[in-house]
Amino acid sequence: MNILFIVAGAAVLFAAAYRLYGRFLARRVFALDDSRVTPAASINDGLDYIPTPARFLSGQHFSAIAAAGPITGPIIAGIAFGWAPALIWVVLGAVLIGGVHDMGALIASVRHKARSITEVLKENVSRRAWLLFMIFIWITLVYIIVAFTDITSSSFVGTIAMENGQRIGGGAIATSSLLYLALPLAMGLLLRKRVLSLTWATVIFLPLVGLAIWAGPHIPIDLTSLLGLSAASAQKAWSVFILAYCFVASIIPVWMLLQPRGHLGGYFLYAALITCAIGLIGGGFKVSYPAFTRAAEGPAAFWFPMFPLLFITVACGACSGFHALVGSGTTSKQLARESDAKFIGYGMMLMEGLVAVISLACVMILAKNDPLVHSSPNFIYASGIGRFLDLIGIPAEYGISFGLMAFATFVYDTLDVCTRLGRYIIHEITGWKGPIGRAAATLLTIGVPAVFLTATLKDASSNPIPAWKIFWNLFGASNQLLAALALMAVSIWLYRTARARKAWWVAALPSFWMFLMSNWALLVLMRDGWLKDGALRLSGDAVPVVALILFLLAALMAGETIRSLWEARGRRRVAAV
Repeated sequence: MNILFIVAGAAVLFAAAYRLYGRFLARRVFALDDSRVTPAASINDGLDYIPTPARFLSGQHFSAIAAAGPITGPIIAGIAFGWAPALIWVVLGAVLIGGVHDMGALIASVRHKARSITEVLKENVSRRAWLLFMIFIWITLVYIIVAFTDITSSSFVGTIAMENGQRIGGGAIATSSLLYLALPLAMGLLLRKRVLSLTWATVIFLPLVGLAIWAGPHIPIDLTSLLGLSAASAQKAWSVFILAYCFVASIIPVWMLLQPRGHLGGYFLYAALITCAIGLIGGGFKVSYPAFTRAAEGPAAFWFPMFPLLFITVACGACSGFHALVGSGTTSKQLARESDAKFIGYGMMLMEGLVAVISLACVMILAKNDPLVHSSPNFIYASGIGRFLDLIGIPAEYGISFGLMAFATFVYDTLDVCTRLGRYIIHEITGWKGPIGRAAATLLTIGVPAVFLTATLKDASSNPIPAWKIFWNLFGASNQLLAALALMAVSIWLYRTARARKAWWVAALPSFWMFLMSNWALLVLMRDGWLKDGALRLSGDAVPVVALILFLLAALMAGETIRSLWEARGRRRVAAV
């Protein structure tokens, strides 16, 4: 089968869902109303609250939510379970769950003066539920930072061997990344000083991004040769550098880096989509990888562990609790009109679903015995991009560099947003304020990831193993459970305030599904970590310990929510009488 038909079919379904289900959500469920003044317009402090045009804000929001998740997760799931289960979950999840989650969290925040989704829970459930949610989110953010930092730093030291024998080194990607990080700073200052309009800044800086990619292979920063470090030590050094970048990026104003980098990063995503469209339309690529990898092993092996691990492995490509933090943490403070929530909330989640489908396409074109199957997901993605660009005469080595650079760019957007949100949470819990409080909260947020990223982690056989491989399932489970809890908060808010009495079910049913799959996955992680050869063997392994903590936090939050819902139902009955 030609891979074009699969991807094009998914794109058509997403477009139809945006027009039909997106309209239903906007009108009947969330009742978007442009006559309401958004917090961005009413507060407009020039720092965090800035009314931003939808075309600018959508790029920033898209690049913040569509980081490595919709690339890494679908690739891992596609290789493990086959591309068909991953594809089905991406499409259904993005349309019915992820889009509802993103749009709901965004508009709920806007209606609560652009406060975070945790504040929505606090106001509509209880302060105890709020505190539990805050702790849960902070732990989730820590593991997002660990997983994505490790994957990115690995691309700065790894190499890709092409079919012609040529090798592309990570030093080139490191150079391009450093050059890229400098460009948004310059763009932000020029926009702030009104030296350039947004249009002219885009026209000037986008070609400079291309120049940065071109320059990377010519002036590679290879720490193994420059400093005489081993590959493992070089990766740890790059991880520390990325965390240092997160520290700076999370405490400076959003106009200085987050907005311009998000704008440029959005074009990166669009360029990647166009690149893949070229490959899909003109390449004639056939589906080679199996649709189901475990079908021949019998029903039990086919369904388990696909249930529940498929749903936490795909992660952001179908639904992501992190999106609620972005939508209610930064995007809601910049939403100029309520009607923009449909395009930015629901539309950008569907666009992320399309990114996940295209990432799956990079798996579909591989043979099952291809050596690349055992590579890191970022290398699989970049190799696919290189093959697509080669069709229009762009050398494969440049295409692969573009793919790795795009991957790193997406991660930067997520990492500094995660660090900023982690800082906000510490502020809200502790009350720390001022420059010292900002610095202390940020250091605490990146300090825990630094411990894992600078340590030498090993698997059960005492072999070194990348941090992202250890923590990806934990990240996925906590991220999906975070989505379930955010949907729970939206459900309670809709139950209390929506004009349509049954509107809250649109969020409540997805919340129940995500809660079930995520907690099931946490139980599996605890079993795999502590149950060895049929015997219970407790160890200091962080994964089952954190899984237990998250499971208990979620259970306590669910209990608080059920109690609040029961009380609200009682008040409704009294009011009806």
